Amino acid sequence: MYVVVHHRVTDQQKFLATDPQEIGGNAPAGVQVRHFLPARDASAADCLWEVESLGALRDYLDPATRGTSENTYFEVDSELAMGLPQSALANA
Repeated sequence: MYVVVHHRVTDQQKFLATDPQEIGGNAPAGVQVRHFLPARDASAADCLWEVESLGALRDYLDPATRGTSENTYFEVDSELAMGLPQSALANA
């Protein structure tokens, strides 16, 4: 499934010092970041993740971004969405 995470940045300095490649690269099996879309002013970011479960993503991402952002999650309706990437997890 695809999940969008909206990050409301609470500490811009810490957010800007965080390497998104590191957060995405350290995700557990079954959790893969597909898009990272930060606001130019570092006030927010949206990410598209491909996951086996929303809970697994939340359990990983909330601690990884603690003190940097408040996160809101929602599962994408894949039948109505436009522009989703080809699934990597289905082929793994």
